[in-house]
Amino acid sequence: MKTLLVVYHSVTDGTRQMAEAAAAGATTEPAITTVLKRAQDTHPEEVLTAGAYIFAFPENLAAMSGLMKDFFDRCYYPCLDRLNARPFAALICAGSDGQNALRQLTRITTGWRLKQIADPIIILTYAQTPEAILARKTIPSADLSRCHETGAALASGLALGVF
Repeated sequence: MKTLLVVYHSVTDGTRQMAEAAAAGATTEPAITTVLKRAQDTHPEEVLTAGAYIFAFPENLAAMSGLMKDFFDRCYYPCLDRLNARPFAALICAGSDGQNALRQLTRITTGWRLKQIADPIIILTYAQTPEAILARKTIPSADLSRCHETGAALASGLALGVF
């Protein structure tokens, strides 16, 4: 059975909601095992055994969150040249932009030679004050539906051998 690995980091719960929605969408495909893991708990062996990925994380200070970057730092070289052409999708929760975090992910996934199968989903919370930035986030259901659909599409394509 093929595995879809959803790796996420979340501090204020927004990204966790997005990752869980994508994982729930993926579980609609019975031929795929979906694994939802926090970035800090994910190891290179799990990345190597998965057939596809969803990377979900917040943008912090105009960059990929630290623990997500740590995940890539720990897994990058053990997985280099061993993931070529595997599909992935990206989910980013950001206060105002998300583009710098996406650029970082694009550089990493280009190095791993992964294949992006969907436009990245960047959900903006518009949090700009210290209180709003640190507050628990509630992602609107319409945005969570987009994450769910991405998970379902990636799992279906993986099951059908499209990717």
